[in-house]
Amino acid sequence: MIFSVGGALLGLLALSVPVGVVLFLLGLGVDAFFSSFPLIRGLGQVVWSSSDSGLLIAIPFFVLLGEFLVRAGIAERTYRALDNWFSWLPGGLIHANIATATMFSATSGSSVATAATVATVAMPQAEKLGYDQRLFAGSIAAGGTLGIMIPPSINLIVYGFLTETSIPRLFLAGLVPGVSLALFFMVMSAILCKWRPSLGGPTRSASWGERIHGLRHIVPLFILFGVVIGSIYGGWATPTESAAIGVAISAIIALANRGLTIPVIIASIVGTVRTTSMVMFVIVGAYFLNYTLAAAGLGRELTNLLNNLGLGPYETLWVIIALYIVLGFFIETMALMIATIPIMVPIVVALGFDPVWFGILMIVLVEMALITPPVGLNLYVVQAARKGGKFTEVMVGALPYVVAMFLMVVVLVLFPQLALFLPNL
Repeated sequence: MIFSVGGALLGLLALSVPVGVVLFLLGLGVDAFFSSFPLIRGLGQVVWSSSDSGLLIAIPFFVLLGEFLVRAGIAERTYRALDNWFSWLPGGLIHANIATATMFSATSGSSVATAATVATVAMPQAEKLGYDQRLFAGSIAAGGTLGIMIPPSINLIVYGFLTETSIPRLFLAGLVPGVSLALFFMVMSAILCKWRPSLGGPTRSASWGERIHGLRHIVPLFILFGVVIGSIYGGWATPTESAAIGVAISAIIALANRGLTIPVIIASIVGTVRTTSMVMFVIVGAYFLNYTLAAAGLGRELTNLLNNLGLGPYETLWVIIALYIVLGFFIETMALMIATIPIMVPIVVALGFDPVWFGILMIVLVEMALITPPVGLNLYVVQAARKGGKFTEVMVGALPYVVAMFLMVVVLVLFPQLALFLPNL
């Protein structure tokens, strides 16, 4: 059954069948061929129970929060302000790309939205200032991946919902690795641009007056992040309530910047409905597949298979990591998470690993899938923003950051407290 389900999953995704449809079809296939009783009778209850959760309301709220900031033009002002602080480093604007992506990751919760926002603002500057198009584009694609790591993260909410893991603990666990990964990206950029100065364009220097003046565009985002995350850990609000507070604050920030117009509000709501509908359809399909797989005994079958290999806990973990890296070349991130969580997480927990820590490790691995071809969505987003050039240039430019992500995986395996330190406080 393992190989049948896995082969069908890859085959249907290769045919560009929508992810939610794939999950439902696989569930029906498991019911038809591997179950001795009709599991389809439980579909109604599964659909209702998977969607009837107040926690999931946080998803549209966090999406709307990011939509307001993106469409109100906050990104361009933030980018210019951060450029004043990082332009003196080897690589100049490349660091501003990563820093801006980090800031918007802490508000949007979406990697694709973050990459699209930064690419739209930054790409016109690359040619103007003589940056290497490959590394510049790769830095935007990589920086955008932080949107699913740094809280509030939609992917962490989905992981917590499917595994019944504390969302606040997951948010805290993702904070230090997310910032650390951003620093990895910046160090990698600085090393490359120091080694080959032609990659980084000219270094520039801004006055302290310009830097201080630009803080008026940065500080509101820090306040927004502090209120949203602080309200959760202060015990004042649930993740759903904090998301609603964040929407109100983001609307105020957009209004203060004269960007909250009627067309912006309408476009933000439409974008929120579109994104939330996609995520919810995938979640419901995943719940039905999980239900059929559990009833058919796939978990026991996979556990027995791994036990028969005679591997220790860490050896098994590296096998799982290698599997995620390979699957990331072919499966979109949300689909990769939802399709594998019900299978992998019970095995990892049985091996003695913390589910919160594994959630963060999984996020880094699926982040890697966002910038590896052929289905790395961030690569396509950045290429679209370039409006010219070859797609292979973006792929090559992202490779150093794939290496940085793998180093982050190694660090998390060797030092799990990097993720668990804050939650355990």
